[in-house]
Amino acid sequence: MMSGMNTETCEPAELAALREVFASRPGAEPPAGWETVRSFEAEHRIVLPEPYRTFAAEICDGLRAGPPHYGLLPLSQTPPDWGAYRPERLLAEPFPLTVAWLWEEDDETALSMEEFEARTAPVFDHGSLLLGTDGCGMYWHLIVTGPQRGHVWQISGEGAVPFGSPSPDALMPGTPGFTGWVTHWAQGRDWFPED
Repeated sequence: MMSGMNTETCEPAELAALREVFASRPGAEPPAGWETVRSFEAEHRIVLPEPYRTFAAEICDGLRAGPPHYGLLPLSQTPPDWGAYRPERLLAEPFPLTVAWLWEEDDETALSMEEFEARTAPVFDHGSLLLGTDGCGMYWHLIVTGPQRGHVWQISGEGAVPFGSPSPDALMPGTPGFTGWVTHWAQGRDWFPED
């Protein structure tokens, strides 16, 4: 399990790094402001993890250029391809995973479609804020509740993988958290290292 991040207070160095990345990007949306951030938190019965919370309130509330590929979404939006018939997103419910789960490779007894959807729906819809998409059903989530609070995960039809695991054999190595994810993108690095 990944840990060691401060999700309760905004570290000045992280905020400075985020300002530097987004100040140089044309098309950055203006910050949402503290009133909007607090209203969003109250509506969803959560407190956003730092530094994302301060970032959305004071620096930027979306960027079409990314990250991810199709842009960083504003605080209260979902990607256009998210689907109109998906269940309600429950941000206050804990995100159910603590380690990667590639359900395509899962050797458990075959599940019916209903059983599979019942097991995977909370991964897509509980305890996370959608940051954006890389297309083809690959969504980036900032975990807002549960043990992975503050971590960024990629969740797709194949499985769910955390970004920034310190393990040398991690699927997506890097510095964990929102700032680490943004910095990784700003440096033009691939999400998945080549073999």
